[in-house]
Amino acid sequence: MSEHYREEIKKARLVACPGCYPTAALTLLLPLIKASCISPDELIIDAKSGVSGAGRGLKEDNLFCEIAESMRPYGIGMHRHTPEIEQELSKAANKPVTVNFTPHLVPINRGELLTVYAKLADNMNAQKLRAIWQDFYADAPFIRVAAADEVPTTRHVRGSNFCLLGAFDDRLSGRVILIATLDNLVKGSSGQAIQNMNLMCGFEETSGLLQQPLYP
Repeated sequence: MSEHYREEIKKARLVACPGCYPTAALTLLLPLIKASCISPDELIIDAKSGVSGAGRGLKEDNLFCEIAESMRPYGIGMHRHTPEIEQELSKAANKPVTVNFTPHLVPINRGELLTVYAKLADNMNAQKLRAIWQDFYADAPFIRVAAADEVPTTRHVRGSNFCLLGAFDDRLSGRVILIATLDNLVKGSSGQAIQNMNLMCGFEETSGLLQQPLYP
């Protein structure tokens, strides 16, 4: 991940880029876990991705008539990206971390949105979490923090290398609802690869990646 391993990437010969789900989940959670703002226990990650996240291979479940006007979970309890998420969260928490992670396929071409349910540390709230992100990602050109009254949506990042984060206090005391959205084909895939290549080759980190989200 470019924002979390920038210095190591600059010196690397080979770099493996994470998938779109780990990128969104870890961008959202790592700063908060490292700052002990939320509990690493009982994390629930509800993820939704556009059909392009499943690749271009011929699969019955990805046919137009199967996807249109429908939504379905997949990889339930066994998704291949879960170990990546748990690996990095465990490093940040300095103890083993497990998560409940369920991805869903939604009838859009591209885009990804994660809703994460977490337990707050004492004296923490959504406003303070947003401040933690803003400080942590102050030098990260592609990570943006939504305002208190702004709900992140996939249209905010469509076709771009940006990742948008949001935090909202739950009606349940001591709980918070966290949201991350990115384009699974850009920041979640090829865009992050270009970002890492820029770091490895000594180019400007933003080279070729400053296009704004597509709208409408």
